[in-house]
Amino acid sequence: MTTVAAPTSAALALDAACDHLLDLQSPEGWWKAELQTNVTMDAEDLLLREFLGIRTEEDTAEAARWIRSEQRDDGTWTNFHGGPGNLSTTIEAYTALRLAGDRTDAPHMWAAARFIRESGGIEASRVFTRIWLAMFGQWRWEKLPVLPPEMVFLPPWFPLNVYDWACWARQTIVPLTIVSARRPVRPLPFDLAELRTGRRVRPRPRGVFTALDRALHRYERRPVPGLRQAALRRAAEWIVARQESDGSWGGIQPPWVYSLIALHLQGYHLDHPVMRKGMAGLDRFTIRDEKGRRLEACQSPVWDTVLAVNGLLDAGLPDDHPALVKASGWLLAEEIRSPGDWSVRRPSLPPGGWAFEFDNDGYPDIDDTAEAILALRRVRHPDVRPAIDRAVRWITGMASRDGGFGAFDADNTRELCKKLPFCDFGAVIDPPTADVTAHVVEALAAEQPDSPVVRRAVVWLLKAQEADGSWFGRWGANHVYGTGAVLPALIAAGVRPGSPCVRRAVTWLERHQNGDGGWGEDLRSYSDPAWIGRGHSTPSQTAWALLALLAAGERSPAVRGGVEWLVGHQRADGTWDEPHFTGTGFPGDFYINYHLYRLVFPISALGRYVRSGDEVPEALT
Repeated sequence: MTTVAAPTSAALALDAACDHLLDLQSPEGWWKAELQTNVTMDAEDLLLREFLGIRTEEDTAEAARWIRSEQRDDGTWTNFHGGPGNLSTTIEAYTALRLAGDRTDAPHMWAAARFIRESGGIEASRVFTRIWLAMFGQWRWEKLPVLPPEMVFLPPWFPLNVYDWACWARQTIVPLTIVSARRPVRPLPFDLAELRTGRRVRPRPRGVFTALDRALHRYERRPVPGLRQAALRRAAEWIVARQESDGSWGGIQPPWVYSLIALHLQGYHLDHPVMRKGMAGLDRFTIRDEKGRRLEACQSPVWDTVLAVNGLLDAGLPDDHPALVKASGWLLAEEIRSPGDWSVRRPSLPPGGWAFEFDNDGYPDIDDTAEAILALRRVRHPDVRPAIDRAVRWITGMASRDGGFGAFDADNTRELCKKLPFCDFGAVIDPPTADVTAHVVEALAAEQPDSPVVRRAVVWLLKAQEADGSWFGRWGANHVYGTGAVLPALIAAGVRPGSPCVRRAVTWLERHQNGDGGWGEDLRSYSDPAWIGRGHSTPSQTAWALLALLAAGERSPAVRGGVEWLVGHQRADGTWDEPHFTGTGFPGDFYINYHLYRLVFPISALGRYVRSGDEVPEALT
């Protein structure tokens, strides 16, 4: 395109950011940046290798170097940048460093142990941490909640069957039923006595579910032999059937690790094809650099690619730009055309959609599919229409009964799972959320604006608005993310910018703008309301707020302040620094720093701002 005026600072920033993003595209057409979490991934990888007897000195030394580099001055490890020390994360990191040979009297180890004891010791850690310790003789299996493998026989209509759990939880729970039944103990070459306080573990009161756990403990002492063996076989078969082509389970670390342990306990030797593929696949998730060796909990090429395509289109790249056409071709090849666990609740729904990862054919997700629809329908590619139509049909059929949309399943809302004593960490069900529902509304409004599904989803969003005018963000931090997703969706669905719901959201965003012009929200907002809308300004969160305000038709000082913050904080290479985590895995428990968020969302925000007419960009080629 041509310009009629000299480019402004926002347009120059946009141009530089687009150049940087285009340079990051792979030859195959996808984008993927690091998905950073916390050091539990690396600690548990060493513990896995110790359990299987394959831990090497080289891997241990490299992982230990990374774990040490992430330790804070107070001796703790945290779950996100700038967050408080986390007890379980610190215990697992400390144990991994003991494996690496770090002495207990070393200053960094002494400080960590002191924090652990002062925080309640091993006795106060989460159940998952104590499961790892039990496998190495550092905790008694009898003092852990029971997960009987017989649950794999429960039919889908029966409470607490495996399909009542969210997809990420069910893939973790099934292998853990084998581990729980087998109760392996492979002692470490050291004891963790310095991390114990001797206090009694007091489980949270859960009424009838505590009684159920006691009954399961009694059964565990004398399970029905034939039934137990059949359940173990069925659980192992269930696991093997869900291994992805890259060796993973669901493309995420927790079920991957526990599945390898469970199958090993079931007699699968390390040279078995399933085990070989599983271990080899972990290498693809491993990053080695000057900081050491670390694992990604997951990889996000589809998500990164659809966000990059949408961002570049927002910036004004032509719809037939070679980078966009190549990305679309790669996305089309990644479409999932086979049924998965979602089919249990929607058996007659034809497949069609995209997953988050390179290889995760069993679990396409609604969020990625919505963003893929938005991207593909804007690119000039001869083969996109059939894939879009299939995706629209699939995503429409995945609406929950209340009109909203979860991430992976429909009507995955049974609260019973959350009440089990085992569930003290992470979300275990997948109910509809505002951010996913908003992305679906935005996608379907472009394809089927008058459909009953869109109307019901809009009503769902209006009911989900918080009293302060914001929306909760399930998969991003937090109310800034939720509000940044919902406002563009409502406007796309025909809600007027002057509507009270829009005005209340705009007011909330303006009131929570930082004095420097940016926006930020600390991840502690998930557990402490005082942090809602408060935090260090970040590029991604500033962009989310701008996208919402621009969709609402705002051309206010708040918008100009946000644009100026982005322009003023851009690096010389066209991207932005963002050490803070702004992605959410499990609210309150597990967080993510998507390293591409700092680039794709500012490109979308600056692109929409510049193209709104307030500024004129240079030609983008």
